[in-house]
Amino acid sequence: MKLKSLCLLIGIVVSTSSTLHAATPAAPAPLLRPVEAHALAAQASAELLSRFHYQNVPLDDAMSSRILDRYLKTLDPDRVYFMQSDIDTFNSVRLLLDDAIRQQNLAAPFAIYARYSQRLRDRLTEARALLDKGFDFEQNESYRYVRTDVPWAKSEDELRDIWRKRVKNDWLRLKLAGKDDAAIRETLGKRYDLALTNLNRAKSDDVFQFFMNAYAESIEPHTSYLGPRAAEDFAINMKLSLVGIGAVLQERDEYVTIRELVAGGPAARSEQIKIGDRIVGVAKDEATPMADVLGWRVDDVVTLIRGTKDTTVVLDILPADAGPDVKPNRIKLVRDTIKLEKQAAAKSVIDAGGQKVGVITLPTFYQDVEAKSRADADYRSASRDVAKLLAELKAEKVGAVLIDLRNNGGGSLDEAIRLTGLFIDSGPVVQQRNPKGQIRVEKDNDAGVAWDGPVGVLINRASASASEIFAAAIQDYGRGVVIGETSFGKGTVQTLLDMDEMAKSEKPTYGELKMTVAQFFRVNGGTTQLRGVTPDIPLAQTMDHERIGESSYDNPLPWTQIAPADFRPAGKPQELLPLLSARHQARVSQDKGYRELLEDLAENEALRKRTEISLNAAERKKEREAQEARLKARTQSREGADAEPIRDDGLQAGERALGAELAAEQSRKAARDVLLDEAARIMGDVVDILRTDTELARRTAGVAVTR
Repeated sequence: MKLKSLCLLIGIVVSTSSTLHAATPAAPAPLLRPVEAHALAAQASAELLSRFHYQNVPLDDAMSSRILDRYLKTLDPDRVYFMQSDIDTFNSVRLLLDDAIRQQNLAAPFAIYARYSQRLRDRLTEARALLDKGFDFEQNESYRYVRTDVPWAKSEDELRDIWRKRVKNDWLRLKLAGKDDAAIRETLGKRYDLALTNLNRAKSDDVFQFFMNAYAESIEPHTSYLGPRAAEDFAINMKLSLVGIGAVLQERDEYVTIRELVAGGPAARSEQIKIGDRIVGVAKDEATPMADVLGWRVDDVVTLIRGTKDTTVVLDILPADAGPDVKPNRIKLVRDTIKLEKQAAAKSVIDAGGQKVGVITLPTFYQDVEAKSRADADYRSASRDVAKLLAELKAEKVGAVLIDLRNNGGGSLDEAIRLTGLFIDSGPVVQQRNPKGQIRVEKDNDAGVAWDGPVGVLINRASASASEIFAAAIQDYGRGVVIGETSFGKGTVQTLLDMDEMAKSEKPTYGELKMTVAQFFRVNGGTTQLRGVTPDIPLAQTMDHERIGESSYDNPLPWTQIAPADFRPAGKPQELLPLLSARHQARVSQDKGYRELLEDLAENEALRKRTEISLNAAERKKEREAQEARLKARTQSREGADAEPIRDDGLQAGERALGAELAAEQSRKAARDVLLDEAARIMGDVVDILRTDTELARRTAGVAVTR
């Protein structure tokens, strides 16, 4: 009976959508439908999640309701597309999505997406039409831009007014940035047209992934579904290599544009391709006809360009300074293995108050699992790379090492254990508890250390998972000092289930399931879940902890603890901490850059609490001028009287000239990293204290073997 009701209600959703918008002048949205592989993958995922997930959450009516809410939030988080009448219609299938998954009938989520697609098309078409009318900026009205918790619009008129204000705000930002009406119409026209173009590029695989992630994340925040393309990208990020031409691509004005060339890659070696050039045609080999890729999604172009090592790809390249009618250059490139060095561990040395501190920045815990399984002696991994960098820093005679894990969201659990082993002699690193409650202790079994000097770990709110395992182990062993802000709070372990492998599919079809299978615990018995790792020396809180971190989710696992592992702390840094904290506080009170950072963070916090913005030009101009005056004074105090701050130009990513975008990015990278500098100084203090106070060094033995 349920299946019959489901099919009937799906028909209502689809027919209502077409009826509501029969008079809308926008072109009809492309109708996306589920394919057999989607239905099979959904059913298989449900079976796996129900049987093997750490959280034993059944796929029932209650879960169906949660899936619907999360799916709608995925599609329309700011509640600017759907109306209450749409939600009322969707509620007809609120308790039926569990049956839809089990019975391989995914028409309902696709029908909901069809309604979303049409609503978005209508809004963008109306936004485009508003540009011809202009706006009255002397009115005293405001635009509510934070809308996550507001009621759904009750009528088309209410939704149109929300969008009128939204477009008016877009216009006002550009107006205050100094653009005239003609330039504003052109910029916003392109913006809305591009959004429509992107809507037309949507594929059924995209819709399926949205829906499946709504299901997976309704169980627990870190469970997810990866379609075939997402699974490939995930594997590339883990092994830090791919086979291609060595170019970073970006969509700009419907062209796939060369944004960056990887040094030593085929594209750079050819000397025939430059930054800003546009790819207008791709043939995956010399025997395949050239595909015209103008207007394509960048990921579709990337798929054609990637391939097997030592094979040829043919590109039609339109030079950066050429007009659209110029005949493109045809270039043949031989694909090669590209190393993604930007995501690899890197080192630098900071002079911190007369002490040399080596900094190792680790963006992710990577490991080339395939190369390791083939027993490749040179397989790439985070711990191996860090070990090499530590040897180099030793040769440079640094006094302390700081491991920068800010914004490191984790990765390989094995690599977190191996990295910890570089700093402790041997012993337990982390404990895992499976769904049956069984505890397994993961150990570092390699005696000896790669670095026996003082160690610091720099973390922020975006340091998660494997980063937290490493930071917690260093802290529990008393091996070093943790500096920064409280970490993310992700204390769960995920595994990847390859459904293509299970189905014995020869080509990527069904995707992968990233599923939570265990919870990890510190060697002291606590978990980082929900509470994260608390730093020994707190620095400025740079992120909004209410919106970022495990506690920001609506369904996280609770904090808990188990018995401690059998381990012996290496040191006792507790006596060092008051001295370090006192030096830190005295120093930052005199550090102009640190004080300015605190002021900026306070202002950002005030802005985050705002939900509305004025649409009155005079009022907005006054706010802007005050902010620009403050920024100008700040910039000139740092960089000199002639320096000018980067102002809000009202543009979005991809709308600026590529050169300007790259220059701004480079400027941000070159700016002083106040928090890194202070963390290095704290480690300099550790070296100074241990070298000058031999009795304290003896009592805190294990924090470092002083030399």
